[in-house]
Amino acid sequence: MDSNYKTYSYTNSFNRLDQYLDAAAGNYEETDSLPSRDKLTYSNGYYANCAAMFVDLRDSSSLPASYKRPVLAKIYRSFISEVVAIMNSDLDAREINIVGDCVWGVFDTTLKTDVDDLFSRAAEVNSMMKVLRYKMEKKGYKTPVKAGIGLSYGRALMIKAGYNGSGISDVVYMGDVVNQAAKLAAQGSKGGNHPIYADGVFYQNLNEYNQGLLKQITWGGPHSGWVVNIAMENWYTENCK
Repeated sequence: MDSNYKTYSYTNSFNRLDQYLDAAAGNYEETDSLPSRDKLTYSNGYYANCAAMFVDLRDSSSLPASYKRPVLAKIYRSFISEVVAIMNSDLDAREINIVGDCVWGVFDTTLKTDVDDLFSRAAEVNSMMKVLRYKMEKKGYKTPVKAGIGLSYGRALMIKAGYNGSGISDVVYMGDVVNQAAKLAAQGSKGGNHPIYADGVFYQNLNEYNQGLLKQITWGGPHSGWVVNIAMENWYTENCK
């Protein structure tokens, strides 16, 4: 979001604090699905079940030791561009955000088939990363990049937050679902770990075939796997050898 200069009035600020803190709890509605952001105001909010996917470029802090900043910019742009493109291709995507070298999205998964669709997006990200590594190597970029992909399902409170009247605002999702996806992404591609990690509730909502593509390493822990998109893998086999 671009800034747009406005003078700060502490008296107006203190009045706004009262308005937000005195808001009625009844303004926060329970819904079956995530509504359009157009329904949000500075005084309401919506509770709904949803899923989150978080994609983290692993070991990115070590990349400056291998690449100069112009090359890093090319790598980050390539990674972020195509992860956003994949998330944005999901009909259930409600929010996609870029935070540093990470991309995360919130998805309105009201049906179990919606969860399977999001799982397919994770497989596409994994296959895309394989092609990115190949293309980097062909251009002489010797240090490969990997991604951790976290998938979570849970309840979130969707609110609008920002400076009322300024035009500067954003949608905030409060709850563990996004944080959990971020924690799972931090485990993906770590050491010898699989790239895709899913929490228990997300796993339970997958169909039997997709569940079979993931394994639980420790009892009660997340499920992980190396899952790919078949068409993208075939393209890799035909064009990247």
